[in-house]
Amino acid sequence: MSKPAVSPSQQSRVDEVRDALARLHRLDDLAQRQQGLQTDRVELLSHRQALVDLERRLAPLHPADVADVLEALPLDERLLVWQHVQPALYGEVLLEVSDAVREHLLENVDTAVLQQVAEHLAPDDLADLAQDMSRAALRELFETLDVQRRARLRSVLAYREDQVGALMDFELPSVREDVSLASVLEDLRRSQALPEPTDKLFVVNQQGQLTGVLPLRRLLLSAPEQLVSQVMAREPVTFHPEDAADDAAEAFERYDLITAPVLDHQQRLVGRLVIDDVLDHIREESQQEALHRAGLREEEDIFAGVWRSVRNRWAWLAVNLVTAFIASRVIDAFEGTIEQLVALAALMPIVAGIGGNSGNQTITMIVRALALDQVDTGHTRRLLFKELGVSLANGLIWGSVLGLAAWLLYDSAWLGLVMTAAMTLNLLLAALMGVVIPMLQVRFGRDPAIGSSVIITAITDSGGFFIFLGLASVMLL
Repeated sequence: MSKPAVSPSQQSRVDEVRDALARLHRLDDLAQRQQGLQTDRVELLSHRQALVDLERRLAPLHPADVADVLEALPLDERLLVWQHVQPALYGEVLLEVSDAVREHLLENVDTAVLQQVAEHLAPDDLADLAQDMSRAALRELFETLDVQRRARLRSVLAYREDQVGALMDFELPSVREDVSLASVLEDLRRSQALPEPTDKLFVVNQQGQLTGVLPLRRLLLSAPEQLVSQVMAREPVTFHPEDAADDAAEAFERYDLITAPVLDHQQRLVGRLVIDDVLDHIREESQQEALHRAGLREEEDIFAGVWRSVRNRWAWLAVNLVTAFIASRVIDAFEGTIEQLVALAALMPIVAGIGGNSGNQTITMIVRALALDQVDTGHTRRLLFKELGVSLANGLIWGSVLGLAAWLLYDSAWLGLVMTAAMTLNLLLAALMGVVIPMLQVRFGRDPAIGSSVIITAITDSGGFFIFLGLASVMLL
């Protein structure tokens, strides 16, 4: 679920919770230092009062604010605060926290808590939590659900996280097309219930097939005696459960949608997609992309145990170790050149660093365009020529600047020329790899963001050292 912006007053309440925790810790420390029956009774009473104060300060907080507090606390304090959250908010808080923190909390809840969570959440929200549950916990959760909710939860879990079916909910405000607007308004007043958010009603026939949608604006502004069929929109934007969630998100942005119907292959209404879930998907995809670029396999709890963090980070660190060793071998191969001209040792990190930055710029642009479906592998040649042109211009401009600086610093025009040439060639290498790496990953069915920054940096480092030192060996010695 999307978190609202934190106002100053909300932030102050979050700080109050942290203050209450600090008071608890001070009381615990004081109790350990003092002895005596009377003192123990006083400390016990004060401790209970501190816990009551903690609950009082947690009570007015929005679930998103409670989630922020939990994410900012070490594991033991997190569990203490979680135990004093109102049970009715368990589900909403679990949806708001990060995946890593949610996994930690779910590891420490029992069947009774899961039952409370299930009572307050829709099946699509339960499906989000189920992905972080153990098999045993998931089995216990299913046993607490009635037949209808169990079937709906199974339906959502049948789809991948990147499909519309995993995001849709089952609250379907629908009407028949052969009734009057006055009847629709009367039914709405009588039921006194509309799912949030709602900007339209879904119009269905006797077979449950969608025939159109009735925007609430038309319902309120049209003559009450008109039939639904006379004012409804007949060609709404619709989705199927198997559609890609990214495509749905793009459609929501393009057509300014708030809700949209989800249909099966017989055009029957099976669910709806709402803007809240779409925004959550976009946010999660953005976070995952950022993690993948840095070589992290998954989101990490900042207070997680050492070994859990090691498992999350080791793979790409191993890749880095190999690439760093290769770069060191490149430098070692030109050891004699560096010994004869010590200035090379000071200048070669500049060539490698600028190449890495340029490559990351290119790869970020390409990965973003791929994510937005603006380009595909068929555009590789055109993008390659464009990025090579940009790098050539930047290399000549900034390479000349650095070459001039090297000339002035070390009184060697040839060294300045080497600097300019090496800078230009390394930027061209960075552009080439910045286009080729993500395109190859897409061609082989991989996420183009995974490890992209790690790979491009490794190539530009090793390539930059080789180009710079190689040119120096040929032109200066």
